Amino acid sequence: MNSENFTLCEKVVAPSYVRQGSQARRGHEQLIRLLLEQGKCPEEGWSESTVELFLNELAVMDSNNFLGNCGVGEREGRVASGLVARRHYRLIHGIGRSGDIAAVQPKAAGSSLLNKLTNSVVLDILKISGVRSVASCFVVPMATGMSLTLCFLTLRHRRPKARYIIWPRIDQKSCFKSMITAGFEPVVVENVLDGDELRTDLEAIERKIEELGAENVLCVHSTTSCFAPRVPDRLEELATMCAKYDIPHIVNNAYGVQSSKCMHLIQQGARVGRIDAFVQSLDKNFMVPVGGAIIAGFDEAFVQEISKMYPGRASASPSLDVLITLLSLGASGYKKYLSERKEIYSFLAQELKNLASAHGERLLHTPRNPISLAMSLDGLQASSDQAVTQLGSMLFTRQVSGARVIPLGKEQVVNGRTFCGFMSHSNSYPCPYLNAASAIGITREDVTLCMKKLDKCLKMLKKDAPSSSSETLCSGLARLFSGSR
Repeated sequence: MNSENFTLCEKVVAPSYVRQGSQARRGHEQLIRLLLEQGKCPEEGWSESTVELFLNELAVMDSNNFLGNCGVGEREGRVASGLVARRHYRLIHGIGRSGDIAAVQPKAAGSSLLNKLTNSVVLDILKISGVRSVASCFVVPMATGMSLTLCFLTLRHRRPKARYIIWPRIDQKSCFKSMITAGFEPVVVENVLDGDELRTDLEAIERKIEELGAENVLCVHSTTSCFAPRVPDRLEELATMCAKYDIPHIVNNAYGVQSSKCMHLIQQGARVGRIDAFVQSLDKNFMVPVGGAIIAGFDEAFVQEISKMYPGRASASPSLDVLITLLSLGASGYKKYLSERKEIYSFLAQELKNLASAHGERLLHTPRNPISLAMSLDGLQASSDQAVTQLGSMLFTRQVSGARVIPLGKEQVVNGRTFCGFMSHSNSYPCPYLNAASAIGITREDVTLCMKKLDKCLKMLKKDAPSSSSETLCSGLARLFSGSR
């Protein structure tokens, strides 16, 4: 409805009523105007009606929604199902062009505007979250692992002789596979045990650089967010080392946006040394469906180089999801989630510590990990070899999702490489343990219910275990003699 149409409405409905409706419409349009002017996340969240009005306005700018449009090409935004069309707000053309995911599509001005605005709003959120000097970013419709692969493939053109990626160990298959898929040889550097924490072995990394030759190293691939007892890599020292040897530095910041500590490490690393790009998941940080990531960096030209490496057009769904979410929350709403997550981390730590003490276990001391916690399972291991893994099964069947139970000595082969002590980030961590994390969106009710179910499972396992070592010995001897008879 433009001003001319509102004037015509006054011939049908009382002018005072029409003017009131016109003013309400201008309220929505004012919010949209500010977004277009500033390209930043609004401080206060929009109503659903404002978000939907904006998306509908974008959709009518795409050629598939033009009245009287006749498409004779192979890709004309045709959708057979009305349900599918509504699910995507009729924004069907996706983002980018065949040569550049960030390029504008001539026949999809609305989708192109959506893409540009999403990248701008997300950049603002990265700055708000702690990386204030980040220069550029873009949303890519791939999860974290494949987004890391895209970064490595881009570096290949800059360092054609390089074969190796130096990688402080983190036991997550997608991180390892991202390097293999890009065609490089991961050089795994074991972490060092510092108290209960597993930390970056800086000396071993520098030895590897000198051994392999800096020109043969594609990059250092470090990590921020991770499962305790591993803690974020020592980014400042690594960034300084990369600057010293002129080696690129890619950071896996999978769910680190929600942590001010992880974001501060990236900011400081870029300030004192070299960080070329950092990659973060959309679903883990912004509570949207799986399928997207943000690739960001401090050199706009390099970030654009990565975006141009993506072959073909791309789905707009991840961009649409995160834009809707951030417009609905506003900067204040998102910051509230971050603050609540930090508060619940302290609550989870205290509850887990109390529960561990009640069962003769302890909360592992990992203060450098701002998201994940770990509780020892020494007593459970002593009672039975199978009890540790059984605890994981019991929690899962009781609808406790996300808790990880890590036994001792597990081996796992990933793309031909055998990892000893897999999932513990170490060949020989001293004890089995259970992980729990305070991630964005968690509630106190989640923690309370989890502790209740965990307590019940631990009591059941102890009740089923032999009451003493002598009882275990007697039952073993009885089985032995009965077998000999």
